[in-house]
Amino acid sequence: MDPQVLGVMIPILAIVLGCTIPMVAIWAKHKEKIAQMQVSTTAEHTAEKAAQYASQVAKLEDRVQVLERIVTDRGYDIATQIEALRDIRTVESRDAGVPLNIGRKETRA
Repeated sequence: MDPQVLGVMIPILAIVLGCTIPMVAIWAKHKEKIAQMQVSTTAEHTAEKAAQYASQVAKLEDRVQVLERIVTDRGYDIATQIEALRDIRTVESRDAGVPLNIGRKETRA
């Protein structure tokens, strides 16, 4: 290579590298900040979702407890009341002489 061209290329290369290296460092710091912001945003979003799920689970557990209470506390009582009503209807129908299916209309083909 010609020494004159080499003498011009070295300062140009130094200027280009002198500008490029700080720009790459600034770009890398910027990317790192963006990554940290994404991690913190994701962590906040995840924590918020976890709190919502915990709240929903608590509500569902409360509803299940109410249903369990209804089934266990009143379940036997309700069944007994239904059977008592059936017994009363059977006794009344025998006394009145009217069948229970009186309201039904039979269609004959």
